[in-house]
Amino acid sequence: MNAPETIDPIRYGVLWQKVQDYERRFDEMSAKIDKLETNIDKLVDLANQGKGSFYAGMVMVSAVGSVLGYLSHWLGKS
Repeated sequence: MNAPETIDPIRYGVLWQKVQDYERRFDEMSAKIDKLETNIDKLVDLANQGKGSFYAGMVMVSAVGSVLGYLSHWLGKS
């Protein structure tokens, strides 16, 4: 029969400290990931806003081009 192994308080303390360090690192990484997700959401919102502005600009340029084309065609006939 094997004798039960005793717990070395020094090794236990070292392991306890490592666990605490890993938990702290995990909490820091979790906070960084949350901040990164927030920033990505902001970037996506800005991209969507820019996309809407681009389409609005294209509509305006197309409308102005159509009016100018119609006027030049109309004035060219006279």
